[in-house]
Amino acid sequence: MHTFTVAVTSKLQADTVEEAALLFYQQLVVGPPPLSFHVIDETNTTTEVILDQVRADEFASIDHTVDPGNW
Repeated sequence: MHTFTVAVTSKLQADTVEEAALLFYQQLVVGPPPLSFHVIDETNTTTEVILDQVRADEFASIDHTVDPGNW
């Protein structure tokens, strides 16, 4: 299995870094989940991934831990 770092970027206006983090957290809790991500692999190659909302919701609704490929 490979290791990836997934980052979400959001530009916010705030007075402090703490306020910016809290505003971003508020967006995550109240609003729809982000669909645009930067994924960094083990070789530090970055790829932008934009998810399709319907396919992402379908994937999230399935318990992938029962897949023998995950054992």
